[in-house]
This record gives sequence, C-alpha cells and structure tokens, in this order.
Amino acid sequence: MKKEVIVQKDPKSPISEIFKTLRTNIQFMNTNKKLKTLLVTSTTPGEGKSYVAANLSVTFAQAGKKVILIDADMRKGRQYNIFDVSPRPGLSNYLSGVNENGEEEPDITRFIQPTEVDNLLIIPAGNIPPNPSELLVSPQMIQLLEELKEVCDIVIIDGTPSELVSDSIILSRIVDSTIIVAASKETKKDSLERVVKNIQNVGGKIAGVVLNKVEISARKYQETYYYGSTALMPKKNAKVTRTPKNAEELKRRASSSISQNMPKPEKPERKEASYLETNPLPSFLEKKEEIKPKEIADKPKLDDQSGISIDKTNDILDQINSYLEQEKKNLN
Repeated sequence: MKKEVIVQKDPKSPISEIFKTLRTNIQFMNTNKKLKTLLVTSTTPGEGKSYVAANLSVTFAQAGKKVILIDADMRKGRQYNIFDVSPRPGLSNYLSGVNENGEEEPDITRFIQPTEVDNLLIIPAGNIPPNPSELLVSPQMIQLLEELKEVCDIVIIDGTPSELVSDSIILSRIVDSTIIVAASKETKKDSLERVVKNIQNVGGKIAGVVLNKVEISARKYQETYYYGSTALMPKKNAKVTRTPKNAEELKRRASSSISQNMPKPEKPERKEASYLETNPLPSFLEKKEEIKPKEIADKPKLDDQSGISIDKTNDILDQINSYLEQEKKNLN
C-alpha cells in the first residue's frame, strides 16, 4: 500500500486528524441515516481527489464502518495502485457484463477485492472501456449501488474531474451526496463555480468542498496538533543530570517561589511608647503576682545562708539553756 494512505501509515499525524475531522463532519450531516453513497470529484486532474477518497475510506473503516471504495475513473483510475490490488476485473467489467477474458460475469462478488485495511473493500476501475459515460448511466450502475447499500455502511466513489468529462456529473444524480476537492492556489474560482452549478443543475447534492495542498510551516504544523508537538520535549540523546546539587537547587528555588507568593503579614499600627517600654522594670520587680505590704511585714526574717528564722533559733537556744540549768541543779 502506498505511503499516501497516511491515515493507515501514520494514524496520529496531523493530516490523519484532519481526515478524521472530515469523517466526523460527514457523519454529523448524516442525521437521517440516508447518506450511504458519497462521490468525490474535482475540477481538474492533480487536485488530490483520489488521495482524499482513499484516506477518507480508511478513516471510515478505522471507525468500524464497513466501507466499499469504487474507482469510477475508468479512464485513468489509480486506486488499485494506491492499495496494491489487481487492476482488473473492475467496475467497467461489471457494468459491461464482460470480464477481462471476454466472458460474461454477472456475480458482483468476483469484482470486489480486499485490502490491507480491515473493513475496507475496493472495486477497481477495470479495463478502459470505449464508452465510460454510457456505462455509468446504465441500470447496472444503479443496481450496483443499491446492492452495495445492503451489505455495507458507506460506499465512497472516486470519480473523474468534472471540468474535463461529464462522468462525475452523471454520478452525482444517483449518489446521496458529493464532495468537491480543490487545490490551494491551483483551482480557479470560476472552474469551481461551474462544477457546483453543473452538479446542482442535474439534481445532485453537494456536501461541501475540501481544500487540499494548503501550505503550512513546520512550526505551525506542530502547533496545530497537540499529539505531534515536541516543543516541551528534550532533544534526542540529550543528557539530563539529576544530582543532589540539582535537587537542593530545585528545593531552594521552590521555597523561594513559595515565600514570594505567600501573603505578607500586616504590620500592627504603631502607638506611642510608654515609660515602661522605654525604661524596663528592675529584675527583682519582674513578678507575675503583686506582693502586698502586709504580707511582707508579717513574713519572718530569714537568715541569708540557712534560710531559718532568727527569732525561732533564739527561742530554741533559750529552751536548751534552761533545760541544762535545771539538770545541773538536780545533780547537785
């Protein structure tokens, strides 16, 4: 399978996300569940209709839908080359009722080929017929679409450029909706307006226009896609050192940042300093409880060294002397 099927090769790329967005928009438009056949066309060759049809088919298949991709460009079809399948038998062989060997082949299952993508089948363009426009308006084409609607969720048709041939204009009448692919700075506005008018004149419905080949810078490419952004990622093979010094530095910076962001305490209003604030009390007066004068007078005096009351000591000495005198008299 070719690299241009980017939604399969690189499903997380920004371009793949754009195709998924396109798929989602189509699903939102399909509110009544009647959109089952979708034609992809362009104004001129080289605008990317086959590229869009292939990637859009893969995105529907990745969403679990059963998809059949039909290459209706029987003049210059290339879907077989994109998905690496056999170019024939294909659509032209089925519509004409003749296979590549010239034998009649009415069974549609013989023209459908599997791909590397799950849920995605493909019908290639087949042999180049002399009358592709007549084959597309035949009853077999209408019958083919009706049969495919019964067995799959959506049929995507890769048509021809609408400015050169009328094949896609014819198909737009029998499909549910049409997408026109335009190339940025290449597609002419007049040509796009003519294609839109021609499709509407035959009764076709247009889902919208896909702008392809939009130029975008590499920086813008990464900024618009959050999966692919590497602005905050370290460079390849870059060494990241985690030493205790770095840890201490990180801790210091974090602490500094926190202290700077913390609200500063409000300073109390300054009052006039009193006498006690400017002249502190002596150390022997710094007591919690106030001592009353009466308590000081009643309290006995203490000796500085022993801490015993002097009056009490004198009384005890007097009693001892009196006892000794009495004992001395008794002995005589």
